Amino acid sequence: MNAQRAIPAALLAMLLVAAGCAPSASPSSDPAAPIRVVTTSTVFGDLVHQTGGDQVAVTSLVPPGVDVHTYQATPADLQDLAEADLVIMNGLGLDDWLADMIESVSGGPQSRVPIVRLAEDGVDYELLPGEEPDTRNPHLWMDVSYAIQYVERIETALVAAAPAKAADIGRSSEAYRAAISELDGWVREQISTIPVENRKLVTFHDALPYFARAYGLEIVGVAVEAPGQDPSAGEIAALIDAIRMSGVKAIFSEDQFPTALIDQIARETGATVVADLYDDSLGDPPVTSYESVIHWDVEKLVEALR
Repeated sequence: MNAQRAIPAALLAMLLVAAGCAPSASPSSDPAAPIRVVTTSTVFGDLVHQTGGDQVAVTSLVPPGVDVHTYQATPADLQDLAEADLVIMNGLGLDDWLADMIESVSGGPQSRVPIVRLAEDGVDYELLPGEEPDTRNPHLWMDVSYAIQYVERIETALVAAAPAKAADIGRSSEAYRAAISELDGWVREQISTIPVENRKLVTFHDALPYFARAYGLEIVGVAVEAPGQDPSAGEIAALIDAIRMSGVKAIFSEDQFPTALIDQIARETGATVVADLYDDSLGDPPVTSYESVIHWDVEKLVEALR
């Protein structure tokens, strides 16, 4: 996975020339203009939009349905970054290619645009191990209580970027935090309807550990340790054995990933395949917001496990 993330960095010099763009000297000077925010995934873009309301104009670099882990930059992305007032990313390895992009646009490690890494430096985050040694899993927002902390960090960054908009941003953020606090309670109610012995699952890749920890599920295994890296025959056999021994009823995957591997595992184990979850990306209607991602995934999980 590290090698794949290095590909965009190697490509950026060529893209910068092709785009013919350079960073603007300063953020927008019009106090009435919305704050121009660039995010990596559409999920973070929605969090910013809901937090800032009409005080923000959001551009998400990674299109819906595209894997944020292995995304490759385009000249248009570089232009968006050059015009941004604020950049929002996740960090913890999910979208570190963006830091390489920003360095290329700015000509060095220092950038005039503020960058917020939502999953890093959070005082209340209890991080889980990542897919590779000495890393941490980046998918914190799948625990809705952590998404609330994301919103708080976004609000702080937006107000810092445009203090005159603080009151409007504060009202929008407060309403949104209340809405997703209710969402957290709804998730807990829905998961409680699954028999305790059925609260076990396998996922395509390691996207749901924070969700599982928060809501009382057990992840028995993952099919692919890192996106873009195929498991060995031995790893597949070990996962099949784990599914059989634990009685896992369903294997879950995100909409953007191929299903051939998990279909194979399902044939060997009798587990059901649910291949249309969302986590790193929004999708087609009705999955067009962070809240709808959580609703959709929980309904699919409960249907398969209950």
